Amino acid sequence: MHRLTALLGALFLAGAALVLPAPAVQAAAGHQVLMSGYAFSPRTLTITAGDTVTWTNQDQAPHDVKTTSGPASVHSPMLNKGGSWSHTFTTPGTYGYLCTVHPGMTAQLVVEAAAAPAPTVQQHQHKTPAAPTTRTAGAMPSSMHMSHSAEAAPGAATSPSPSPTAPASSPAAAQPAVDNAASAIRPLSPLLLLTGVVAGVAVLCLLLVGSRSAAAASRNEEAGRG
Repeated sequence: MHRLTALLGALFLAGAALVLPAPAVQAAAGHQVLMSGYAFSPRTLTITAGDTVTWTNQDQAPHDVKTTSGPASVHSPMLNKGGSWSHTFTTPGTYGYLCTVHPGMTAQLVVEAAAAPAPTVQQHQHKTPAAPTTRTAGAMPSSMHMSHSAEAAPGAATSPSPSPTAPASSPAAAQPAVDNAASAIRPLSPLLLLTGVVAGVAVLCLLLVGSRSAAAASRNEEAGRG
């Protein structure tokens, strides 16, 4: 139950992350400079690269904007009363400018470089490459491979540890030989011994009867001849 609750919570958070909009990138700022009373207001303005400055003429006389110094040249059209003009500054630096119709109207604009986005910290994990293994698909078992290696290189040093597949030194392999030796020296059963004695006596009796019959036949034959 706890695992199911945790899984549902994780799915809910993932869905919320996908549905909620990402924070919008901060838009470039806009700045206003008024041409009023035959002067620029403000006379000194500091902005960030990418910002836009808009000049608006509030005097009866026409005015314009022309840079006298700075990393880039800027010159606006002539602006009558109520007219305005905008320019976006992308090159950082200090710009001095004036009105060409009224050279006494001067001002300064400082453009600062935009702050670089914070670098994304990436965690690099150093992974030690695994040692390559010599066993491939379809390779022989380890015991067969060891035996093959031993036959291919008879002079190579063998491992001090005994092989688990060696049958000669195994107690289980030696057990049948011990059992055979024990069975060979077991005493004969009395019944078998008695059976052997009876069979021997019977054979002896048959031999005696046969020999007597042969002797009697021989005597009868000799008597018939005489």
